[in-house]
Amino acid sequence: MTDSKFVNPHRRPLYVFDLPPELLQSLAVKIVGGSEREALDKEPGQIDRPDVSTASVGQDGVAQSTSCSLCQLSFPNVQDQRQHVKSDHHRYNLKLNLKDLPTVDEGTFLKTVGDLDESISGSDSESSDDEGGVNVNEPTLSSLLKKQAEISSDGQISGMNVGGKAVSGNAPMYWFTSPKIEGDSLLGVYKALFSNEEQDAAPKSLLDALSRRQVQPIHGKHSGNTSASGALVTNKVDPHYFLCMIGGGHFAAMIVSLIPEVRKGPGGVEERHPIVHAHKTFHRYTTRRKQGGSQSANDNAKGNAHSVGSSIRRANEAALEVDIRQVLSEWREQIDSAELIFVRATGSQNRRILFGPYDGQVLTSRDKRLRGFPFSTRRATQAELLRSFQELTRLKVSTVVEVIPEPAKVKAPPPKAVKPVVERPKISKEDEAAQLHTSQLENLVRRSKAPAVLLYLSKNEVSPNFRFYPPAQHHHAPTPLHLAASTGSAAVVTALLLKAKADPAMQNDDGKPPYDLAGDHRTRDAFRVARHDLGEDAHDWTAAHVPAGMTQAEAAERAEAEKTSGASAEAERRKADLERIKQEEEQRAASKMERKGGAGKSLGSAAEKSGSEKREEETRGLTPEMRMRIERERRARAAEERMRKMQSGN
Repeated sequence: MTDSKFVNPHRRPLYVFDLPPELLQSLAVKIVGGSEREALDKEPGQIDRPDVSTASVGQDGVAQSTSCSLCQLSFPNVQDQRQHVKSDHHRYNLKLNLKDLPTVDEGTFLKTVGDLDESISGSDSESSDDEGGVNVNEPTLSSLLKKQAEISSDGQISGMNVGGKAVSGNAPMYWFTSPKIEGDSLLGVYKALFSNEEQDAAPKSLLDALSRRQVQPIHGKHSGNTSASGALVTNKVDPHYFLCMIGGGHFAAMIVSLIPEVRKGPGGVEERHPIVHAHKTFHRYTTRRKQGGSQSANDNAKGNAHSVGSSIRRANEAALEVDIRQVLSEWREQIDSAELIFVRATGSQNRRILFGPYDGQVLTSRDKRLRGFPFSTRRATQAELLRSFQELTRLKVSTVVEVIPEPAKVKAPPPKAVKPVVERPKISKEDEAAQLHTSQLENLVRRSKAPAVLLYLSKNEVSPNFRFYPPAQHHHAPTPLHLAASTGSAAVVTALLLKAKADPAMQNDDGKPPYDLAGDHRTRDAFRVARHDLGEDAHDWTAAHVPAGMTQAEAAERAEAEKTSGASAEAERRKADLERIKQEEEQRAASKMERKGGAGKSLGSAAEKSGSEKREEETRGLTPEMRMRIERERRARAAEERMRKMQSGN
């Protein structure tokens, strides 16, 4: 197993409570100068030199675009960066920056808004009108600065008192190093996952605490979405967390196990999914639309309103309180046995619902297990709780590089932000050629261009066992044969084995040969046909996990049988559909005939139309002149008929 296996946890997120043993044993707490506790409380960019501006950079030495210089944060992808730009934390720092005030980290911001009655946004989307919360705009942020932030004389934001404890603006994570990762990357774990005693004894207790929390995952048979069950599962031995969010009339709670379920995803990659023992969500109309704040907060500030809407909101607040406390009471045993309790309750009314005091109270504000979410959260939903749990329990990665600015000749105020200029590291010609071969071969293999792959290998004198570059980004499919097998390109597999003589026993970083990555019978049969055609002595077929060889005719016969079976199944399905459609048509026809028969009977039993009605139907739609002409002709014929009868009577 190579050291590069753990280089890119963003590509394969690592679960804090199920770390690879090699990585866990190699971890060391990052301590550079000063006291141990002081070093741990600093941001990753401040570890080595507090007075030096730092920036996150990629492996090529260029500053990452997925970062926020204002909030001093970096993100694994553009989507997370876009969500941060829309967050309350980023916009709050923008307002501070306009007032020439220092920005705050995420932990300090969460404590700042902790005394607000409702979340600033409280919504999954950009607007919170559907939630009834306050829109994120300039007046709201200005009022937040005036009401919540205590600005001291030296321009710094003072600490706040939350839950009886003074909260400082320290970083919310512990950082570790390991020789199993490349460069200056640091591995981060949220402080909230450790007990108060373990945090007080840091850094000595951290590694032991991580080792004690390692669990054995459960292996599932099928892949699928995250397991979630509405029924509560009682298991006192199973370590679990209780997560709860309330705000803007929304409530969501969840009991989730720390033991993950391992399932095989696309390409045979193992993925860890959380097991949810119980979850519950409520929503009541309690917030004042387009005005912000709950009805109780408005009543406390301005007195009771007497509108119909205010009465409905008061009743809904009372009903929401009853529903939430009933759920907490039903889950009492599981909450009492939870290792940690994570709660987001903004506003005094919401905190009173959860923490009382009231008869049969379940949660208490003095519980040592009680934690807040050390990052921004959105509307209280089940999906948001799952996202928050995954954010809490995934290992974080940060790459820090020092950039020392030139000394200023004239004394001037410190710059708001320093843009680092980092020289791009020189790449060797071999690595540059390897990058070119990697991009070309990947493109050809994914498009299943077997002749083009062979031509490229021959023309450029590239080995069929060539390993893609850089290795850290191709741990799953490091060779063309691995990639062809994982993408189901049977033609390329056949060409590489029979024509290019690729080695089927080469393994990826997970110790798997190409055959183990094949996801369909056609691709696996290509390996077996190659074993038959090349012979048993050509390769170590046992190490390659390739079953006994088979001829091309047998493979074609098997493919034809599968095709015939599929065609027959499709024919049976079509036949059943035709029969069903035919029966439905017959039923509709019979129903239509019944309706027509009933209508005929009613018409037959009705009296015949009178002469005037018949004449009216004949002249319907004619002009008055034409009606008069027809009437004269009718009267003339009637007169002639009377004269004829009189003459015959004489």
